[in-house]
Amino acid sequence: MTDRDGRPWRARAPVRIDLAGGWSDVPPFSAEVGGAVVNVAISRHSYATLLAGEPGEFILESADYDEYIQARDIRQLEYDGSLDLLKAAVRRMGLDMGGHLITRVEAPPGSGTGSSASLGVALVGLLDAIKGGTMSRCEIAALANLLETEELGIEGGTQDQYAAACGGLAYMTCGDREVTVEQLRPSADFLLEFEKSLLLVYTGKSRLSGDIISSVMGAYRRDEAAMSEPLMNLRAAGSLMREAVVAEDLGRVGEVLCFNWENQKRLHAEMTTPKIEALMGAARRAGLLGGKACGAGGGGCIVLLCEPDREHIVRREVEDLGGRCIEFTFDFDGLRVWQPVTPTGR
Repeated sequence: MTDRDGRPWRARAPVRIDLAGGWSDVPPFSAEVGGAVVNVAISRHSYATLLAGEPGEFILESADYDEYIQARDIRQLEYDGSLDLLKAAVRRMGLDMGGHLITRVEAPPGSGTGSSASLGVALVGLLDAIKGGTMSRCEIAALANLLETEELGIEGGTQDQYAAACGGLAYMTCGDREVTVEQLRPSADFLLEFEKSLLLVYTGKSRLSGDIISSVMGAYRRDEAAMSEPLMNLRAAGSLMREAVVAEDLGRVGEVLCFNWENQKRLHAEMTTPKIEALMGAARRAGLLGGKACGAGGGGCIVLLCEPDREHIVRREVEDLGGRCIEFTFDFDGLRVWQPVTPTGR
């Protein structure tokens, strides 16, 4: 857990902006049809630190929610709604030597940027490094996904964990427990222009994403015709976004964002909100190429692709309506695990 000089282990993993194809990566659709998504990791991170502790004693702490749990035995870490993701990581990874695990997430709560998946990747990456570092990034992502879907029974897609582990601007295909990651590598000039033109706007905490996901996929399981067409269109949007990025065509990127959003809204009546619609409308009037809600929608963040040199005007308009712009850059590192250069003194 620490070196003999007292150095702790630390890990961080980025959250992501899902640009197109989200929902097609969610089972059972992804398992039966196959998903296609494009996302980009950004410089808002989840952090995990493990400090030396008494053998067999566990202290789990969330700096974000001021929650703190202490247990003398791993079997005492029952899932009860309090720090369950931390408990799941410790139990699934078989951490039995004790320690003080501290987490912190830079993304706002309910932002729709995959923060829980990012934290799961940071936790698995951290514990894997402590145990010898034998897992690949994709293996870490897969296990982090299982922490939520198997250990905790939370419905959701697979793209978030792979974005957090691998980083970058990526095209992913998602099948039955199989995800392939293709890093998209347009020119540096395009990436800088793309990054400059994007705004990430926090509209307020979203509804529970699991509730919307359960509703949408429940309708899909019942073979409701209203679900199949938008899900297939969202899958197509993932491939279209890949083509637009490879072609380095921001106009087409904006068109795909709009196509994605129109089909995303068809999945559930609560996908959008009056505030999201007001912000989108103001952005269009100010100069918008395209935009959509992040994640499961219902609040959280929206991503806006602005016309050239209009992002400052769009920013002003959405902030006047109560939107909060989140600063970021693209993150091409993904998961990072390290130890401080010098002891912390703890």
